[in-house]
Amino acid sequence: MSLNPIRPWRNIYRRKSRQIHVGNVPVGGDAPISVQTMTNTDTTDVAATVAQVQAAAEVGADIVRVSVPDEASARALKDIVRESPVPIVADIHFHYRRGIEAAEAGAACLRINPGNIGDEKRVREVIAAARDHGCSMRIGVNAGSLEKHLLEKYGEPCPDAMVESGMEHMRILQDNDFHDFKISVKASDVFMAAAAYQQLAEACDAPIHLGITEAGGLMSGTIKSSIGLGQLLWMGIGDTMRVSLSADPVEEVKVGYEILKSLGLRHRGVNIISCPSCARQGFDVIKTVEALEQRLEHIKTPMSLSIIGCVVNGPGEALMTDVGFTGGGAGSGMVYLAGKASHKMTNDQMIDHIVEQVEKRAEEIEAGKAEATAAE
Repeated sequence: MSLNPIRPWRNIYRRKSRQIHVGNVPVGGDAPISVQTMTNTDTTDVAATVAQVQAAAEVGADIVRVSVPDEASARALKDIVRESPVPIVADIHFHYRRGIEAAEAGAACLRINPGNIGDEKRVREVIAAARDHGCSMRIGVNAGSLEKHLLEKYGEPCPDAMVESGMEHMRILQDNDFHDFKISVKASDVFMAAAAYQQLAEACDAPIHLGITEAGGLMSGTIKSSIGLGQLLWMGIGDTMRVSLSADPVEEVKVGYEILKSLGLRHRGVNIISCPSCARQGFDVIKTVEALEQRLEHIKTPMSLSIIGCVVNGPGEALMTDVGFTGGGAGSGMVYLAGKASHKMTNDQMIDHIVEQVEKRAEEIEAGKAEATAAE
């Protein structure tokens, strides 16, 4: 992340990690924090799975994970990989043969769960397949499926047990001269996950995959993930992330970007700054923001939009956004462009007008990027 000398309190100093690749997506080092999700379709239903992958990619997913529980799923994976617009991670549980088959099918990365995959001999066979087929790997430690010897040692799932599990399996990969891996230590308990990730970040330089597993539904899971992942990202920990929700995978991606945007770590699309509304509002703020969120989903250019109901905070917020609208009186408000008051607009025409202004501003930003690239 670029540092801000004017506002140093906004700086996040990311942990230094080595870089690997998941397909064509760099993970770790100075690469942007990538956003992942996972399909929930039957993997053998290739059409449904590909459609879900494409929908997730459309809203910004950099990487999508697909479960490979059986031979039929491994066979279907080849077609899914071929049609996917983003790298596919094969999620492997229990049977090491699925990992080998997934590598042969073209998966960009293999996710293995140390507590379930089997002994070192089986892990070595999966490593060989990953190396032969250019796959990276993720060591996916989960508090709910730790190895028996670690549960006996610690008595229950805990951060120390999770990190020890991860370190043991990192050693296996490294002893086999395999270093293209990332690691996660997930738990549904925010405190346990945060503590485990902090310990892990100090113990190794591997890229870290963040997640609060089994976080819950759209509302509760978003809040839990925002608290858990937000504090870790603020500390500079994390190179790629998945928000685990009992919801459409598209929602996981959207929430992931909102978390990153709120910390200034990554920007995609329009960041709407809006007030909660009160009796002073000069128009219906809530309905306006709902409409604008839907109508501006097609904008991928990072930019900001302020929608404020009255003049108490509206002009001040508009000074810091690309486009803004502040409610006034008599059925109209003020439109701000590039932080300056531009012109008045009636409330009944405001939504269409704001969409036009945002689209225009996005075109200007993209044109400026193209000119800068051409000049390099």
